[in-house]
Amino acid sequence: MSYLRKIEYEIVLKDSFWVIRSCPKCGRKTHYRNTNKFRINANGNKLDVWLIYHCTECKHTLNIAIYERKKVSSIPKEEYQCFLENDETLAEMYGKRMQLFRTNKVDIDPDKLHYEFVKQHETMENCEFGEQVVITINNPCQLKIHPEKQIAMVLGLSRSQVKSLLEKGDIGPKAEMPQTITFSVNACRI
Repeated sequence: MSYLRKIEYEIVLKDSFWVIRSCPKCGRKTHYRNTNKFRINANGNKLDVWLIYHCTECKHTLNIAIYERKKVSSIPKEEYQCFLENDETLAEMYGKRMQLFRTNKVDIDPDKLHYEFVKQHETMENCEFGEQVVITINNPCQLKIHPEKQIAMVLGLSRSQVKSLLEKGDIGPKAEMPQTITFSVNACRI
């Protein structure tokens, strides 16, 4: 009896993005790191909320806008309270949102990304076409990681081994979307 094994992974960031930016105090490009704190400024019934980053060398501040000129009533009360309390979990969550950094035109240092592949779930089905494994890797943070590298890390192989298996047809891409790749593996070849 043959089987079809479906495994789903998710790329999970271990910590917030690191920013690389020119620091006015240091006079050169340096790294900025999430302080897990927020800055809030109210002007009448309008509110600004920023996530605070510090230069790792001189502690110069970089404010990354979360909300600008937003009505207080349009922000959920629980989230607003978390901003006031400098909730570290919320600050870490915002520090991992790629869209926030794109909107603020802030460069993320790809060399400082710390992530892991976490298995979400696995299913097994009977199959008539031989033993196959279909693996899906979800990338919700939209990290720029080459598909071959993702496959290599999940399978525990080198990138050159993955390229060789791709050329032989032992690994075949099923689908590739901006935040997800799916590929099948001939179970006998791995």
